[in-house]
Amino acid sequence: MLRTRLAPTPSGFLHLGNLLSFAITSAIARREGAGVLLRIDDMDRDRVEPEFLHDIFDSLRYLQIPYTEGPANYDDFKARYSQRYRLPLYNAALQQLRDDGHLFACSCSRADVWRASADGSYPGTCKHKDLPFDTPGITWRLHTSDALLTINNLYSASATVPLPKIMRDFVVRKKDGFPAYQLASVVDDLHYGVNIVVRGADLWDSTLAQLYLAQQLGGASFAGASFYHHGLLHNADGVKLSKSAGDTSLQYMYKGGATARDIYRALDVLLPEDEGRDMTRQLAVEWVQQFY
Repeated sequence: MLRTRLAPTPSGFLHLGNLLSFAITSAIARREGAGVLLRIDDMDRDRVEPEFLHDIFDSLRYLQIPYTEGPANYDDFKARYSQRYRLPLYNAALQQLRDDGHLFACSCSRADVWRASADGSYPGTCKHKDLPFDTPGITWRLHTSDALLTINNLYSASATVPLPKIMRDFVVRKKDGFPAYQLASVVDDLHYGVNIVVRGADLWDSTLAQLYLAQQLGGASFAGASFYHHGLLHNADGVKLSKSAGDTSLQYMYKGGATARDIYRALDVLLPEDEGRDMTRQLAVEWVQQFY
């Protein structure tokens, strides 16, 4: 069975960049005959707000983005689908990695890393200190190597590349004891059997980190998944649309009277031109044209 997923993070109101990813995922699911899972990443407790969770369901419903599995609404999500219910899975994965000698403890803060490394890549400060794993306020990092990774691209040839420098020895458990994004995402995709992953081109490095992590966990199904990294939307100044930049939300548009057709037309105007193996415009239009 083919299965892809919508994986929004409730850390802000959704905007047209999120809609682009939803539209492409929907188009690919229809092309490939794949089921679609709604998987909401709510592990970052500091940024998750109820209004952002409600916004996900409201926006998907208003813009007619379909999915076949996952929570029906906010209450269903809180009762059955929050990532906190999968904490035993994440902790089991962390214990496996620790038992297999793949982890080390690190006391460095983000500020420490940036002071020691001009590009923000981890310089290996604690890699050989043998800090106890139960030391308060530490992260757990994954030992990484120069091994090459093969990524199966959905609509182009597979690529074999090294793990990017910025992802060397990446964090898998945060200082608060909760799993980091990379680990939770891999474990979720393995748990749900996701085998088509659609995400923005800016998450290419994350994909490679997750492939590396899946190998250490023995997750052959994730290593065999197909990936599509789509182009991004930019504002008039050439800056990528993002929640943190406060770009116009979908909610603001439809509460202001915009129809689904109006919003899809606004997306169409911003679509980047397809370049090389990037089919962003073609896939998005396949979905958007039904609203014209």
